[in-house]
Amino acid sequence: MVNVTELRPGNFFTEEGNIFQVQDILLNKTAMRKMVAKVKVKNLRSGSIVEISRNSGYMIETIRLDKRQMQFLYDSGDFLVFMDQETYDQIEIEKSRLEWEKQFLKGDEIVEITSYEGEILGINLPAKVALKITVCEPAVRGDTVNKAMKDATLETGLKIRVPLFINEGEVVSVRTDDASYDGRA
Repeated sequence: MVNVTELRPGNFFTEEGNIFQVQDILLNKTAMRKMVAKVKVKNLRSGSIVEISRNSGYMIETIRLDKRQMQFLYDSGDFLVFMDQETYDQIEIEKSRLEWEKQFLKGDEIVEITSYEGEILGINLPAKVALKITVCEPAVRGDTVNKAMKDATLETGLKIRVPLFINEGEVVSVRTDDASYDGRA
């Protein structure tokens, strides 16, 4: 148990049956009041981000999440199948829980699976992934005053904007936080 004012970004805690990750914390102290901690948190079960306020002295139970490196094997329809590299155990995660993440997964990708007391909470992707362009418009000369971009579809089905000089069949680096082009891989 720790005081709410001791929380830092990246800490995990439970409250009212929910598991939260601290995104940001703001401590506010005025002359007439106790210190108030405004904590921006992400609910790891629902994915929603909310802000909670607690007075100084409020005790919170911090927790540790289990993290394991696992390899993405395949998409089985309703589930995505991952394998533990050490024990060769396979787990299935509902595809609906990984809507954003599945856009960056191709075969044999290594990801970090987070869980708490056996309950799988989600996966952590690397900051950038290398994906091959399967469909790309040909470059068209025209407005080059601004950054000239064109549409491209990647091997996972993700659609992104790439510079005009990128062609079909090339491998590009894509950021997993906002699905944007980051350069050639």
